[in-house]
Amino acid sequence: MKLTSKQLIQLEDKFSAKNYHPLDVVITRGQGVWVYDVDGKKYMDFLSAYSALNQGHVHKKILKAAKQQLAKLTLTSRAFRNEQFGLFCKEICQLAGFEMVLPMNSGAEAVETAIKAARKWGYLKKKVKKNKAEIITCENNFHGRTISIVSFSTEKQYRDGFGPFTQGFKIVKYGDIEAIKQAVTKNTVGVLIEPIQGEAGIIMPPKGYLSAVAKICKKNNILLMLDEIQTGLGRTGKLFAYQHEDKAKPDMLILGKALSGGFYPVSVVLANKKVLGVFNPGDHGSTFGGNPLAGAIARSALKVIQEEKLVDNAAKMGNYLKSRLKTIKSSWIKEIRGIGLLIGIELTKASGGARPFCEALKAEGILCKETHKTVLRLAPPLIINKNQVDMAFEKIKKVLEK
Repeated sequence: MKLTSKQLIQLEDKFSAKNYHPLDVVITRGQGVWVYDVDGKKYMDFLSAYSALNQGHVHKKILKAAKQQLAKLTLTSRAFRNEQFGLFCKEICQLAGFEMVLPMNSGAEAVETAIKAARKWGYLKKKVKKNKAEIITCENNFHGRTISIVSFSTEKQYRDGFGPFTQGFKIVKYGDIEAIKQAVTKNTVGVLIEPIQGEAGIIMPPKGYLSAVAKICKKNNILLMLDEIQTGLGRTGKLFAYQHEDKAKPDMLILGKALSGGFYPVSVVLANKKVLGVFNPGDHGSTFGGNPLAGAIARSALKVIQEEKLVDNAAKMGNYLKSRLKTIKSSWIKEIRGIGLLIGIELTKASGGARPFCEALKAEGILCKETHKTVLRLAPPLIINKNQVDMAFEKIKKVLEK
């Protein structure tokens, strides 16, 4: 017997922990920019699983690669070698311009890996005294929800009830160069930053900020660590968001989400040998990290981004969508900001918050999600075309002007 949306929602509400507040749509199928619920209604996905679906839903080329590898070999653990691993390492390093890669699964795992690498590098290479390493982070950051990561979060809810917390982090104002300068000490081993703060509401840093931070890091022998889990792999109209500035290349680049095109959890930390070379066998690991299924899927996902010119399309369609959004006449809109296909519409406090607008857009066939209560996050798959942008815009305009 086929269950209805209402019945499936009741099952979820009864048996699932309440750590999410999803929109009441039960999706059963996806293709490209479109998804379909169990009752047969069609929606345009304007969230892309928080940028994990840059290539769109169930991309045929990635699906083919996944099926072929599923039929051959899925897991060996890193106790043995597999034929996909070395090829994946070479391709991701050459694409991103780094010497070494350390693969994990989730984005939070990759951030934890970067933190461990920075600390060990600090002790071995910079000669920081034992257990004194410090990493500078920014207010309103979002890097995941592990205990160590929420230890340097400034979002009260992410920390409430989860202490005691991990030490060794300094938190400064995002976008403030002087704040970073003042936070640097002889024990500073890294600066961990999002090029654009996604979860905070698509917060853009001042022009030249990343380049200035990179300069500070170089001067003080500190590792610049950029979390591009949401912004990387084409989302902002560049392969990586830091490329919108000159001389902003990080010492460590953290990627995830779109690295697998939404098929499988794959994340990586990229760096040169001086950084990732500090690890020895047994220092760090993951049973699933670097498995052959992940390698085959990620290799295909990267090829799709390049072959289908999704970076260029994100820039073109992003500029077009943003220009159209700015024509909307609505007293609810406070600001429209973002770059590429990562756009935030901040609403006024008088609007009652972004959630009711997300509900109204759902009724119109557009799926997006609120962030920080008053911001609508618009981030469709990078395969979106002009006709689809126009279609979505008319729905967004209708809801915002209603």
